[in-house]
Amino acid sequence: METCKVVENIYLLVVVTLISVLQNVFFAQKVERECKCKNIHMAAFERVSCANRNCMDAYPTFLAVMWCAGLCLNQAPAAFAGIIYLLVRQKYFIGYLGHSSQSTPGYLFGKRIISFLFLMSSVGIFNYLLVRYYGSDYKEYVETITGAASALLLLP
Repeated sequence: METCKVVENIYLLVVVTLISVLQNVFFAQKVERECKCKNIHMAAFERVSCANRNCMDAYPTFLAVMWCAGLCLNQAPAAFAGIIYLLVRQKYFIGYLGHSSQSTPGYLFGKRIISFLFLMSSVGIFNYLLVRYYGSDYKEYVETITGAASALLLLP
């Protein structure tokens, strides 16, 4: 019974993590296809390879803040932000294939989502400290605010 409770608290985060793994496989296959291409266009391969590297560089940070936000505060807005981040990362990757300047909006939007997840994590930790040392629990209020604020991530 205890295992079901744990899974209930993290299943959305697990789903987003698994989707991100599939996205990483897609990116790797794009690099592999470009590498195996008989008409090797070095510029195209460099763009695909660079886009993949950039996405992989930000990936651990994304996973860390998404999981921290979900565990410390609320999994639903954290998972929602995670899905938006994956869509933005896809836009970044595809934009980079055309011309690197086309990827800038995706990059900036991705930074905003990671900042939101970091803020969620920080607020969750701060609320834990308030409960632990002062007996004041604001988690319900903060969850309501972050749930509403996560919808603001959709604004460009």
